[in-house]
Amino acid sequence: MPLWVVYHPPGTFDDDETKQALAKDITDWYSTGRGTLPRFYVVVNFIQLPVNSVWVGGELRKDKPFIRLTVDHIAVRMPDDDAQYKRIMQGISAFLKPHIADKGYDWEVHVDETERRLWQINGINPPPWRSEEEKMWHKENRPVPYETKL
Repeated sequence: MPLWVVYHPPGTFDDDETKQALAKDITDWYSTGRGTLPRFYVVVNFIQLPVNSVWVGGELRKDKPFIRLTVDHIAVRMPDDDAQYKRIMQGISAFLKPHIADKGYDWEVHVDETERRLWQINGINPPPWRSEEEKMWHKENRPVPYETKL
């Protein structure tokens, strides 16, 4: 599961349309553009913070919006390869650009990878990546019980 948390000040991501546009682009990147993950794996949470709650470099950020994004990757771990990491971060920057950079916001993003074996959806351990069972989850867009091989 990619879990995205978007921390933002008032005046940014205030309406459902703006949130949906970003959430859709994030989901598309994982399920169509870059991979084959089921769409329901992708979760995006928007957390609005009061203006006086964001301090960068010890200074209050009130004149220019600052967006902080945290991402947890669980479904698939990236290979330990500098070129792969660079490609992933370039892809993230590209689809965030119209939602954040083009609006003149300052922003920061980081990606953590979590052990897949410590992940469940509705009490079910997700099937192996690109397995026939995961293809079924992708098609159904929901967790489907299956016989685990563990």
